[in-house]
Amino acid sequence: MRRIGYIVLFVCLCAGTLWADDRIKPAMQIEDNTFFDPSKKEEVQEPYSFSVDYRLEVGFVQHWQRVRQVEFPDMYLNGVRLGATFTFNLPLHFGLQTGVLYSLMYGTNEQHWRSMDAPSVQTEYIRHRVLEHSFAVPVRVYYTIPLWKKLNLLFYTGPQLHIGAAENDYLQTHLSEGTQNWLESKGIPTEAYDRMADEVIRANIQWGLGAGLEWDKYRLQGGYDFGLNNLVKHKQTKDQHMAEWGWFVSFSYKF
Repeated sequence: MRRIGYIVLFVCLCAGTLWADDRIKPAMQIEDNTFFDPSKKEEVQEPYSFSVDYRLEVGFVQHWQRVRQVEFPDMYLNGVRLGATFTFNLPLHFGLQTGVLYSLMYGTNEQHWRSMDAPSVQTEYIRHRVLEHSFAVPVRVYYTIPLWKKLNLLFYTGPQLHIGAAENDYLQTHLSEGTQNWLESKGIPTEAYDRMADEVIRANIQWGLGAGLEWDKYRLQGGYDFGLNNLVKHKQTKDQHMAEWGWFVSFSYKF
């Protein structure tokens, strides 16, 4: 009889455990029903797809012709720049941009000389009025940082080939006859001429750095380009050197 009692007690305990388990499982499913929801999927990042952005750009530009001698006086050229660029969008928020940008710039300067005719020391001068036409072909690597919704912060760096089409120097001379004859004997122009025809190399290799802000299709950016090569075509002295640096600020629109 005692053995039969133990068997009955064991059967009751097992039945109670199964009954309690059946009561608990539905409660767990109600409290965390999303755990077993087959419609719930993990968020997956979209795969990279190749694309190209096309932009029209317009802005202000200033170039600084840095020199070491009086034959090529320092000069600041100010003007406008416009053109078209296209950007290859790369993974990890990178992009590679190139294009063609045209610049029209104007600058003035004065070149002073000691008079060859005056009995005492007297300074005479040539006033330079320079109008430059040039093209730029940038190769820039961009990195974009998303800030908020469609607002992005961007940085760029890379080389740029600046090609001079013409640099017309319209001279105003305030010289005595003796000084003008002496300058002409040294090969220094006293009449209007194109500096890129005889004096200045057309290809200016630069390295640029810049940053900007972008909202949807609109971009405002600025940067600085450092001239790397000597632009003097025919050196008159061993250390004769001229480099052209420049900065810009521009607005662009993406199509």
